[in-house]
Parts: sequence; C-alpha cells; structure tokens
Amino acid sequence: MTQLKNDTFLRALLREPVEYTPVWMMRQAGRYLPEYRATRTRAGSFMDLCMNPELACEVTLQPLERFPLDAAILFSDILTIPDAMGLGLYFAEGEGPHFETPVRTEADVARIAVPDPEIELRYVMDAVGLIRRELKDRVPLIGFSGSPWTLATYMVEGSGSKTYAHTKAMMYDRPQLLHALLTKVADAVAAYLNAQIARGAQAVMIFDTWGGALTPAKYREFSLTYMQQVVAGLTREAEGRRVPVVLFTKNGGQWLDRMANTGCDALGVDWTTDLADARRMVKDRVALQGNMDPCVLYASPERIRDEVAAVLASFGHGSGHVFNLGHGITPDVDPDHAGAMVAAVHELSPAYHQGG
Repeated sequence: MTQLKNDTFLRALLREPVEYTPVWMMRQAGRYLPEYRATRTRAGSFMDLCMNPELACEVTLQPLERFPLDAAILFSDILTIPDAMGLGLYFAEGEGPHFETPVRTEADVARIAVPDPEIELRYVMDAVGLIRRELKDRVPLIGFSGSPWTLATYMVEGSGSKTYAHTKAMMYDRPQLLHALLTKVADAVAAYLNAQIARGAQAVMIFDTWGGALTPAKYREFSLTYMQQVVAGLTREAEGRRVPVVLFTKNGGQWLDRMANTGCDALGVDWTTDLADARRMVKDRVALQGNMDPCVLYASPERIRDEVAAVLASFGHGSGHVFNLGHGITPDVDPDHAGAMVAAVHELSPAYHQGG
C-alpha cells in the first residue's frame, strides 16, 4: 500500500475515522490565483495549458503551495474526451467552449469512436503520472471526468447552452439515438478514468454539471443510468487500497437517495441542499462532499469562518464528510479568503471527530 503522508481525504470518502474534516476546493487550480494566470499566459491558451503535462502539473500543485489542502485534483478540462473523438474543440474569447462538428445524426454517432486514453489522451495521462511523482505522496490525487450526460449535451449542442434545445429535442424525438451516443460516451468515460487510476489517480470524481436540467424521470434514464454504468466499469482498487468514486450532480439534491445506490463511495452536494437533509437521505450509505456556497468567499474572513462552522454543524458528528464548496471557486475571489476557509475547516472540524 502507498504510504501517504496525509490520507485523511481518502479515509473520509470511505467513512473511516478521521481526526478532522478534510478539505479541498472544486477548481482550486484556476483563475483566482495570480500564479495560475501567469502560467496560463506562458502557455499561450487554455488548451495549450491543458495539453502540456509539465504546465498542467505546475498549476495542479500551485494551490497546495498556498493552502494546506487535503487533496490535489488533476488540472484538465471535462471536454478532453469529445475533443479526442474528433469534434474539434476550440474556445472563443468570452464565449466558452465550442465544437466544430456537433453530433446530431445517426451518421455522426456512428462516426465517433471511443478514444484510447493512452493515445488520443496521452497528454492527460502523462500529466497524471507527473503530478503523482511531484506530489511525493503528501496528499492524494483526484482524477475526474464529466458525466456521460454532461459531455453529450456539449457534443450535441456544439457549445454550452441554457435550454439544451438540440439535446432535449433528440431526447424526446429520437431517444434511441441519444442512448446510442450516451453508451459510447460512458464507455469512453470509464476507460478514461481507469487510465487515470492506472497512472496514479487515487480517487476519481464524475461531474454531472447539467444533470439538474432534467426532469426526475429523464434524469434517471439519461444521466443516472450512465453514471451507474461508468461506476460499474471502474477499477476500484490500486496500489493496495480502494479507489473511491465521487458522483456530483449540480442541482441534483432531490436525487441523492437514488445516486447513493449506484455503487459510488461518495456524493458531492451543492449549496441548495442542507447537509443534514442529505445525510438523512443517504442514511450513511455513502460519504458526502460539500457544500458551502462559493459566494461566501466574497465575504469577510470572519463571516467565512461562521459559514464554515454552519456547514460543519449541518453534517454533524462522525466520519464521512469532505468539506468543499458547493461548486467551483469563482475567478474573482481573493485567495486569502480561500485560505481563511481552509484554516477554519482545520480549526473547527476536530470537535466533530473526537472519539472517532
């Protein structure tokens, strides 16, 4: 077994006793850090940064140099899989991601193939291996992917969307075509995450960013089913220890009970659900990760500490909680405020683990 200097994050995900509540932040390597912005400028573009293993490693480690975080997360983008399928990912200034060739017909779905992570996505795998070496086992490394539904929405829309017009039209008019696409994407996600685990990722997270845009029945059919398929296909042990799997559906608090039945180890919870309610729903079947409103970090350090205390109290005593924001840290947050949050978690959380 790999001897991590700090394995609190992994133990919490497995609901094992810990001395304090571990903490990390979604998008912790990102634009709120001036050192990230400097590296991004050196890289030339966002995709050039993602595709350079040395620079991806550099920005992955930057937040750990500032804050005593309990985990590192691979710096990459959820759209690497569709890009590797030949859809032509590019970023328009101020508009976000776009694909040159959206997937909207039977011929489009037939044309795309599941990429080999060690060939088409080799740059991501090389980054994972390099980050693990540079971490020197001080904290675990999280690998990640977008969920099949979330990736499919980008692939069908050709960009981000507020209405998901093309995807939902396909869902209602041609459900079998969407299922065919989702099956391929789910196979790709499982292969991608397994390759990250083989290269050294010690936990993996699936980001279902757009699952909350679905009705309950459609969420079960078109999102949850395929996340469960991915979970079933994942490597669950490596280097002599379990590899925890975290699922996160933004705006999916009402479905936590069903999500807990997928075989995952933990669920991410956004700030629209109280952790006490979430804990009652999942009945300690899985750990919970979250869930402070990211906008709290615009407040004073004193108020941040109060809100950290409220989130910790909401989960209550015992193991099975990883502190995090309810979604990604926003780009214009003062890094010192992020530091105040991390410090408050480490200061206030041991009281919830005494005797554990």
